[in-house]
Amino acid sequence: MGEKDGREAVIVADDVTMIFNIASERFNSLKEYFIAFMRHELRFKEFRALKNISFEVKRGEAFGLVGTNGSGKSTMLKIIAGVLDASEGSCTVTGTIAPLIELGAGFDPELTARENIYLNGALLGYRKEFIDERFDDIVDFAELADFMDMPLKNYSSGMVARIAFAIATITEPDILIVDETLSVGDFLFQQKCERRINELIASENVTVLLVSHSIELVERMCDRVAWIEKGDLRMLGPCAEVCEAYKHYQN
Repeated sequence: MGEKDGREAVIVADDVTMIFNIASERFNSLKEYFIAFMRHELRFKEFRALKNISFEVKRGEAFGLVGTNGSGKSTMLKIIAGVLDASEGSCTVTGTIAPLIELGAGFDPELTARENIYLNGALLGYRKEFIDERFDDIVDFAELADFMDMPLKNYSSGMVARIAFAIATITEPDILIVDETLSVGDFLFQQKCERRINELIASENVTVLLVSHSIELVERMCDRVAWIEKGDLRMLGPCAEVCEAYKHYQN
């Protein structure tokens, strides 16, 4: 990783805190909720999903985020991707992002796979002509040539993941965010996705941010890792050290 130390940081999380306001009492119906709302009787409690998180990711680095369910790592990803704004602190991102977050986001289940490729490509900022030129490559990678005119609502989650991954990696984005997409679908396609990510990492132009419940995947692919637990940055450092500590915590 040493040769990457001198590179510029493309993701800078500076004292990021994320606060959600959660209703402090339960309501049995929407009607009860609105009555309490109109009477100004709604009470909220603060939930700090992230507390003063700071780290940097360098250009060309493969950086992992780990943590148990509900730890705040997906919230951190959404702040980096621009889906959420931090309540306090800042997160600065330099370059274009191809996010693979919330599997199927940006797809319309009523449209065919063919139509969704153009729709999702447009959301990622690609022109129609660009997708035209690379359409066959996308379909070949996804291995779904026989299903292009089927509505996406009839696809399995694994099939949707194939298309999402194929579109996001058809060019070299500055930053590729991968969140659990590799955990769906069959083993052979997971390996294919890993090879593609490794190609992007090898180019030294693409920064990969990986969130996965598979600690083995993180160990295989990442240079450094941030471990977020219960909203706190528990550990930040070389992949092997952080993953080892995290595995002991899980056990």
